[in-house]
Amino acid sequence: MRTTRRKNNLLAKIWHHPQGQVGLILAGLLVFAAVAAPWITPFDPYDVTQRAEKGLAPGWPHLLGTSISTGQDIFSMLIYGARVSLLVGIVTGLAIAFLGAFMGILAGYGGRFWDTLIMRLVDVMLVIPTLPLTIVLTNLFGKSYGMIIFIFTIFGWVGLARVIRSQVLVLKSSNYIKAAQLAGASRRYIMFRHILPGVSNLLIMSTALTSAGIMVAEAGLSFLGLGDPTAISWGKMLAEAQSGGALLFGHWWWIIAPGIGIFLSVFAFMRIGLALEEVFNPRMKRSGMLLRLFKSINGSYIQEVFDAMDDRPETDEAGKEAAP
Repeated sequence: MRTTRRKNNLLAKIWHHPQGQVGLILAGLLVFAAVAAPWITPFDPYDVTQRAEKGLAPGWPHLLGTSISTGQDIFSMLIYGARVSLLVGIVTGLAIAFLGAFMGILAGYGGRFWDTLIMRLVDVMLVIPTLPLTIVLTNLFGKSYGMIIFIFTIFGWVGLARVIRSQVLVLKSSNYIKAAQLAGASRRYIMFRHILPGVSNLLIMSTALTSAGIMVAEAGLSFLGLGDPTAISWGKMLAEAQSGGALLFGHWWWIIAPGIGIFLSVFAFMRIGLALEEVFNPRMKRSGMLLRLFKSINGSYIQEVFDAMDDRPETDEAGKEAAP
């Protein structure tokens, strides 16, 4: 019951946040489109019998036209592509949060041995070139999206683990952790029952922001031809548009459609992540740092700066005259 109430309370806070409300609405629409794709799309892009004439302009029943190379309905490809983007982004975000939390908590509270081992592993992982190794791994073990999720998770937990570790080092010196230790609680019990809830806010926020970044990364890999060739994704749509000569023939809608899909998905999860950051940190103002800087520099402040610049030469000359 407590967990359910906390989730409902958290969703209510995000919904009442302007950025969070926009993010939840967009994310909800994208999830609905991905789940209900067979019912809201006029054609099945995977069915070769439902392909019309190649290179058709937007109209009815092909709302965004058809592809030049295969004659697939672009609108149906766009809706089905949301499945891959959301699946890879959300699953990878959750996997990175789980692995990063486990490694960070173990490094921060597991003792000197685990701290040294995990931090040296983090140092090694940070210097490994990710893209070349991703190309090698996908060519060796296949280009399935399961493999891509695995690669993103292996290379994505490092930064989160370092942040979690620093947070754990602060929490381990708190009074309730010391009280649990004096009460005879085991190290594992303290790690999962006291420290993990203490960093859960950071994990939830990181999952939302990481999912947005993974969606862009997946689109980039699919655009480079490293995605699953049997599945339709927004990155693959862009790659096919480039190879099919969409710009050459003026079929701009073939490029704009997946681009808008990528933008909306990333924008939605970024809004949710920023809303979570402000919900979990009430001291943080809604305006960004740059906006707050411009707000602080008002007219009186600028006038004071110019006055100081005007007074400085007189002061310097007076100092020179007084020096002899």
